[in-house]
Amino acid sequence: MRKVLCVEPVIFFYVFAFSLTTPLVQQFIYRRLWEQEYNSTFISDSNASHCEQNKSSPAYIKQKAIQEKASVFIMQLDLTRAIPSLIVAFVIVANGDRQGHKRSLVLPSMGALISSISFTAISYFSLSLSVLFAFAFISGLFGSIATFLGGGFAYIAEECHDEKQKTTRIAVVDLIFGVVSGLAGLSSGYFLRGIGFAWTFVIASLLHVINIIYIVFFLEDTAGVSQFQHEAPVSWKELLRETFSGVYMLFQTAPYKKRILIIVLLFTFMTYLFTVLGGSSLFTLYELDEPLCWNEVYIGYGAAASTSVSLTSFLGVYLFSKCLKDIYIVFIGMFSYIGGMIMAAFAKTTLLMFLVRVPSLFCFMPIPVLRSMLSKVVLPGEQGAVFACIACLEVVTGTMSISVFNILYATTVAWFSGFSFLLSAGLCLIPLSVLCWLLCTSWNGEDLALLVPEEVSSLESADS
Repeated sequence: MRKVLCVEPVIFFYVFAFSLTTPLVQQFIYRRLWEQEYNSTFISDSNASHCEQNKSSPAYIKQKAIQEKASVFIMQLDLTRAIPSLIVAFVIVANGDRQGHKRSLVLPSMGALISSISFTAISYFSLSLSVLFAFAFISGLFGSIATFLGGGFAYIAEECHDEKQKTTRIAVVDLIFGVVSGLAGLSSGYFLRGIGFAWTFVIASLLHVINIIYIVFFLEDTAGVSQFQHEAPVSWKELLRETFSGVYMLFQTAPYKKRILIIVLLFTFMTYLFTVLGGSSLFTLYELDEPLCWNEVYIGYGAAASTSVSLTSFLGVYLFSKCLKDIYIVFIGMFSYIGGMIMAAFAKTTLLMFLVRVPSLFCFMPIPVLRSMLSKVVLPGEQGAVFACIACLEVVTGTMSISVFNILYATTVAWFSGFSFLLSAGLCLIPLSVLCWLLCTSWNGEDLALLVPEEVSSLESADS
């Protein structure tokens, strides 16, 4: 059977299934905690969720307590999943240069399948929410979405040799991620209203099964495997040693400017991702609370609105890359995010909450551009190592940001629910400051344009 090198369908199916269940998980936990608190069935009509807005009512106090409990519970669940997935992400993606990148695609798909099956069983049989922690830990052992995306981007970086095309293709993957997640978020509300939680999780499970079949039987592994496929298999101890030595050598043997540039770009990527993931993770809880009081359909509309943001961010990368250096594109995206978060903090009507996406039109641009910048500055044989670092940072940063912002939201929701959005906008000044330092120091235009692999190789030869 002839296999293909097209990884985009894999990303499409995984992201759709993942994004279909993400808003459902938060709503499922919120409703179950509501039912436990009120000892009655959660009520939702065509206009708004069951949401008390009278601040003097005892139901309002209970409502705020449920917001706090749901926020903390989601944080604990994310931590349980993230701790084992951190090691898996680092080892699997880093060894993609030796063993191919299919493993970093198929393992997270299996973990996501386990997670979807667990939610199906818990919702269908009305099991205790505490069972979720066991399944979250097990699914974390197979990796996470960071492992999946790290493998996917490394797959593309290894197969795409033209540097400008690499930036565009990485941006295309982020476009797929944004558009598909928006469509999945939009449909999630209708799925929930039409067939309920259990059968929606069944649909997500079937999508993961289709994805696993495609990866195993139809997707060709990366070209880098061919040079190692005749070597004798190595033990786990040797594999771990090679993994850490590969990442270590990425920094140890590199020229000084290259090493500093990698560290600065990784720090910028990590801090910006921290603000974006932390701020955006609160949208569902924020929309469920007063004064918005959205139901599942409106929440789906809100998730779908990110489709336009992803599309405009992709168009921004495509157009701006023709006339601007990568670093200036990152600046534009960060200012766009700051404007959107400030507006979200004071959005008290449905219309205003939807209009939050207008200043955020380019907020996703820094993520693919920073990935591409990091990919360009390393050699072809170091793609797995650098994307392993990115995958680890995504797991650590994602877990930390969601945990921190959920705790912060639980603490501040009673007096100002938009405070977390303002903090997210303020923290974005950190990566902005780092990039300003990069521009204002001795790093000239050639350094910021990022050396192509051939130039990096010649620099390394000159240093040695």
